[in-house]
Amino acid sequence: MSIWKKLRGELIDIVEWLDDSRDTLVYRFQRHNNEIKYGAQLTVREGQAAVFIEEGALADVFGPGRHVLTTQNLPILSTLRGWKYGFESPFKAEVYFVSTRQFTDLKWGTMNPVMLRDAEFGPVRLRAFGTYAIRVSDPGKFVREISGTTGRFTADGITDQLRNFIISEFTDTIGESRIPILDLAANYNELGRFVRDQIAPHYAALGLELTAFLVENISLPPEVEKALDKRSSMGIIGDLRAFTQYQTGQAIGDAATAPGGSGMAQGMGLGAGFAMAQQMAQAMQPSAAPPPLPGAPGAAALWVALDGRQDGPLDEHALRSLVSTGRLTAQTLVWRQGLAGWLPAAQVPEAQRLLAQVPPPLPDDASGGAPPPSGS
Repeated sequence: MSIWKKLRGELIDIVEWLDDSRDTLVYRFQRHNNEIKYGAQLTVREGQAAVFIEEGALADVFGPGRHVLTTQNLPILSTLRGWKYGFESPFKAEVYFVSTRQFTDLKWGTMNPVMLRDAEFGPVRLRAFGTYAIRVSDPGKFVREISGTTGRFTADGITDQLRNFIISEFTDTIGESRIPILDLAANYNELGRFVRDQIAPHYAALGLELTAFLVENISLPPEVEKALDKRSSMGIIGDLRAFTQYQTGQAIGDAATAPGGSGMAQGMGLGAGFAMAQQMAQAMQPSAAPPPLPGAPGAAALWVALDGRQDGPLDEHALRSLVSTGRLTAQTLVWRQGLAGWLPAAQVPEAQRLLAQVPPPLPDDASGGAPPPSGS
């Protein structure tokens, strides 16, 4: 049987590869003793390349088409073997067919959360995942650097390393971009393009081209997402007092239309209705002034608008210092709990009292008659 295989191998004059898989990157053409007949027909289909290896060295690379293997189209191999005047006997060479089509829908994702500092939420942990696509751009380099003498090399043999490149560059990019978490979804395309440009040199060194890189999702931990959902719900409700009044009114209506039971039950329902009505009436009244902050009786605790920003709450000592330096005047906007909005200091009793304790500026002609300072 081995003799027949040897003879059949020497008679075969067609070198080709029919790819019946979807994940093979490199396939080594099987031939007894690696002998190829002189004048053999090499068929390389679209999406393929044929790499000839002579004694471990890269000899020739053939692109798509039909090639007759002679000294004319094997110049490098002929030089390595020293065939100056041609040859007609079988020659030995390893032939590796490399798939140059795109390998799409390859997955990537962060194995561990990425720690970031967000301007609004503080330290957070993010997870991200997506897809990418590659193709062999330099068959000779890929065989030399990655697949080597493997008889059949699949995409699974390199995806882990490619994923490591992606995670490293993606983590660095998203950390340096400082994009707010709530704005990340609007920048998926920009992040994808930037990360692809950063990864491309790493892939090119392996004879690969990164043809596509997509960010599909960036998510927060489940507990943080729940807290964010609650915050969003509060924003949708809007005026909490009006919502409470509405809920109270609904409850009174439900109590009034409930099916009648015993006299005691009706009395309890009526009492509950009166209690809810009283709560509703209290909710509709303007809110009373909040209790004073801890400290001395009547002590002021105000927010002050200084240099275009709000500062506070400030106690009476800090406010008195601002008044004495002229930074807090009658026109300065202030606010405290219980006020509907910012008001000039002259209209807020706490600030007005402090302003009244500061004497007004001297008139322009008062300096002329002033006695000289003592000791001059």
